[in-house]
Amino acid sequence: MESLIILIPLALIIVALAVGIFFWAVDNEQFDDLEGPAHSILFDDDIVKKNGPYDQ
Repeated sequence: MESLIILIPLALIIVALAVGIFFWAVDNEQFDDLEGPAHSILFDDDIVKKNGPYDQ
């Protein structure tokens, strides 16, 4: 029973920390584009840029 005196406040601190981290991530726009990185792997990036007159 004495361990509950330590575990309940510890659990409340961990939950408050997790909620704070979640709201920080939302404020810093971490969840704005969830599908973009998943779809970017499907695009072809093999386009060669020509920089000079002798590049082919």
